Amino acid sequence: MQTQAELAVIGGSGLYALLDNAVEHRVETPYGEPSDAITIADVGGRRVAFLPRHGRDHRYPPHRIPYRANMWTLRALGVRQVLAPCAVGGLRPELGPGAFVVPDQLIDRTSGRTQTYYDKGAVHVSFADPYCPVGRSVLLKVASEQGLQPHDGGAVVVVEGPRFSTRAESRWFTAIGGAVVNMTGHPEAVLARELALCYTSIALVTDHDAGVEGGESVTQEEVFRVFGENTSRLRTLLLAALAGWPADRECACARSLDGITLPFELP
Repeated sequence: MQTQAELAVIGGSGLYALLDNAVEHRVETPYGEPSDAITIADVGGRRVAFLPRHGRDHRYPPHRIPYRANMWTLRALGVRQVLAPCAVGGLRPELGPGAFVVPDQLIDRTSGRTQTYYDKGAVHVSFADPYCPVGRSVLLKVASEQGLQPHDGGAVVVVEGPRFSTRAESRWFTAIGGAVVNMTGHPEAVLARELALCYTSIALVTDHDAGVEGGESVTQEEVFRVFGENTSRLRTLLLAALAGWPADRECACARSLDGITLPFELP
């Protein structure tokens, strides 16, 4: 397929649109349809694609999102660098509602999700560092310039959902090194790596998880309210970051499949 975009944003809960004057594209994949049509527009002279992770009408809960179709679609459109904002619960007292975190690690606690494209042959990709280091640097710089005081690093604990955590689970996630908890960060990140894409996340804390000292029970209403209150700040951050994103990929993400014989050709 002819290249249509270089960069992509995958919007999470509450972020169902991002680009102005965008053109819709639909792509067929071996893994079914993506969450929604892809919209593409110019941002700072770069072609950027936007995909609402849950669909524009939030039709897909986290455990039903067509992750493989989503990531395949982006690569088929020419995307090689992905920015993935998401809503998270804070697992530490200092990570309260409205805080921004640029994670550097991931802990998978999902179950039953298809998390690979490679069901045949020996294809084992490196995943020690799930997020693109270049993308992380860009986000931290831009967020700091905008006065958002982003937290540098931390592990995202990804749970199956759609329920929220028990207090005991929340305390355990903190004890094993988690900074925030989320329902969509996996398998999205590893599928990006299997396609040799750069993948960077920016997490907006919407609540203190249930096990944090003094934390109340998390509610959907609270999560959506806090995300809505910060959508404008997040949108401004994303657009500024995209405009300054480096065109050349000098990180290890681009070389993640070097030396591996793939069972099929990538788009």
